[in-house]
Amino acid sequence: MGLFEGKSLLITGVLMDSSIAFHVARLAQQEGANVVLTSFGRQFRLTQAIGKRLPVAAPVVQLDVTNQEDLDGLADAVREHADGIDGVLHSIGFAPQSVMGGNFLSGQWADVATAIEISAFSLKSLAVAAKPVMRQGSSLVGLTFDGQYAWPVYDWMGVAKAAFEATARYLARDLGPEGIRVNLVSAGPIRTTAAKSIPGFATMEEGWTHRAPLGWDVNDAEPTARACIALLSDWFPATTGEIVHVDGGFHAMGQ
Repeated sequence: MGLFEGKSLLITGVLMDSSIAFHVARLAQQEGANVVLTSFGRQFRLTQAIGKRLPVAAPVVQLDVTNQEDLDGLADAVREHADGIDGVLHSIGFAPQSVMGGNFLSGQWADVATAIEISAFSLKSLAVAAKPVMRQGSSLVGLTFDGQYAWPVYDWMGVAKAAFEATARYLARDLGPEGIRVNLVSAGPIRTTAAKSIPGFATMEEGWTHRAPLGWDVNDAEPTARACIALLSDWFPATTGEIVHVDGGFHAMGQ
């Protein structure tokens, strides 16, 4: 019997079969989950096509996390495919290139605000929108890139990730009494579509393999996906507000 037998998961961020979210969806289905994907705009058909590459073709519901109508309608859209959900994966992030790639000092508030709304505030937006269909004991898992440090070229996206991590802690506080866990996975650099949009991304991944005690493969999203699966499952029933590092041990090493 699989970890998710009889359970349903809502997964955001499936754009390519190389994405972390895709691997989470694949592993979840292999463990018996009913998976529902989200997408919006021009990406919607792409997500539908990629969703057909999963072991079981997954339905896709409309969700733009900056659109209140989409957020208000999420629960009803999910109910068309599942009676309730037992886990949600937040794999959403965006910052205009004008606030990354060495543009920290020149970043303008309008672009910074976009980065923070989509990459941090959206965790709260998604949690509130999904809560009506989240069952007791369910789990919300988000993906981050260690917000403790000032990384090369990451700039205002790094600030957004720090806000994202703080948001997760406050959500853990407020959703815990309702039996909902909130945790994050901090992954090392992986060559996803999102990563490729970061100007100078190669600077961030440079040397990671050599400094990580376990080594690191920037092309392998599965270790990160497995951590997400574990946190989405019932195997961490008393863990919330946590950040699990999946980076080959890089975060624990000195400079």
